[in-house]
Amino acid sequence: MNEKEKELILEKSKKFFKEKIVNSHIENTKKLKDINQFNINPFTHNYLAQFIFGNSEPESLAKVLLYPRILGTSISTTFGHQMQFYCGEVLNGNGSLVDGMDIEFIDCIDGEKKYCQMKAGPQTINKDDVKTITDHFQHAIRLGKTNNIPISNSNCVVGIFYGERKDLSTNYKNIAKDYSVYIGREFWYHLTGDETFYDKLISSFVEIAKDMDSSKLVNEVKEELSKYFI
Repeated sequence: MNEKEKELILEKSKKFFKEKIVNSHIENTKKLKDINQFNINPFTHNYLAQFIFGNSEPESLAKVLLYPRILGTSISTTFGHQMQFYCGEVLNGNGSLVDGMDIEFIDCIDGEKKYCQMKAGPQTINKDDVKTITDHFQHAIRLGKTNNIPISNSNCVVGIFYGERKDLSTNYKNIAKDYSVYIGREFWYHLTGDETFYDKLISSFVEIAKDMDSSKLVNEVKEELSKYFI
């Protein structure tokens, strides 16, 4: 992959992050004005408000519900969901024609062609996903034999957008017994041949984040949500 192609990925990634991740996060935050967006545990709700904020006033009760969703569940769900679109919009030049594969690329480390399924993070698949992923790999291998294309286990990989190998879930480790699992920095190194590309990608997202300030929106949502507890 040449420097121009790498720069194109970085620019497309920034655009994607702003248009898809950030905008979705904002829209999902607006929805939290509605109390019906939450499943409230009546045994712990007041307790958490007292524990964290020292009182159970309406605003504290609202914050107990709101902050975990905005800072955790909402953005994590959005990020994971958008990964499938990321492959098409940002890595479309590497799109795969093999059913079940997200991208194809020539591995910059070993020079072999790789058929890759992209995933968001080191904990983002469940036990059932293991069979789905391995079934797709086996289909690709059979397809290769039918069309006289050399595809083996070594050509089938899982590429994980971020994280480190020590953080891989047991489900990923089970896949790694038969297929390569590239995670975070190592995935982007195999894809681009640039050991620092992962850091450049993170930096490009940080540039977008510097322009973000949704504190006014969060306060508006908090005030609306607080009304349910008055």
